[in-house]
Amino acid sequence: MSLSDPLGDMLTRIRNGQHARMSVVVSPASKLRINVLEVLKREGFIRGWSEEELRPGIKNLKIELKYNEGEPVIKQIARVSKPGRRVYSKIADLPRFYNGLGLSILSTPRGVMSDNEARAANVGGEVLCRVF
Repeated sequence: MSLSDPLGDMLTRIRNGQHARMSVVVSPASKLRINVLEVLKREGFIRGWSEEELRPGIKNLKIELKYNEGEPVIKQIARVSKPGRRVYSKIADLPRFYNGLGLSILSTPRGVMSDNEARAANVGGEVLCRVF
């Protein structure tokens, strides 16, 4: 079965895993997913992730979810740019999410980065998702 939105699938797995208080969720691997997970790890929303090879050419990502005193660190995670409607933003037009407490993840010409990193690099791009 093919997925029309692989990144949206991974975000849903994370959301459902945190709702069910799971410590680890598994998702198929791709370069975009790995880059998004790196941003989430850098910003402190997940503990970490690891890659495991099922068979040659097929890999899975094991994502370690993070909790603070029994409550999930990720309160809200939502896909913004979808396959049917891509959302692009100039860096000047990128709004602050939850007054700077939230995080937008962007795909820029310099790679996948958080909105704070994009502001520092002065580049805009496709708004992939928002995390709070």
